[in-house]
Amino acid sequence: MPYCCQCGCATRNTDVYCGSCGAGQPGASKAKPTVSEISPRTASILCYVPVAGWIAAIVVLASHRFRSNRDVRFHAFQGIYLFVAWLLVDWVIGPAFHAPSHLMNGFGVFPGVFLGGVLKAVIFFAWIFMLVKTSQDVVYKLPLIGELADRSVAEQR
Repeated sequence: MPYCCQCGCATRNTDVYCGSCGAGQPGASKAKPTVSEISPRTASILCYVPVAGWIAAIVVLASHRFRSNRDVRFHAFQGIYLFVAWLLVDWVIGPAFHAPSHLMNGFGVFPGVFLGGVLKAVIFFAWIFMLVKTSQDVVYKLPLIGELADRSVAEQR
């Protein structure tokens, strides 16, 4: 049985840190998985994490491992384009339909104010839908965005 290098308490072979003093143990493996260890399916799923999947998509597109995997690159491009659509709704369409107070109708709400929220809900649903489809190993092309992603992958070859 190994002992802690700091305080001398008994530890297990698999302990990365001592349970008593918290010191790191020299024999334990602290390696974290890298892009080279992620499966293509997992990489594709990570590209559709709502609002933050664009980061994984950029990593996938930049990694050498997935350079020749057409399906993973398709999911990465489609995930980025979904995020761009989210930004367009959030920064352009939503503020464009925000009504000044003198244009409000009798109910206090301008009808166009809800357009941004509805479009955001549609994009969020598309992210969840693509998470499910990708986890089932289905390559599904979203309308418009899927065609753009398909063209982007074709241009990369």
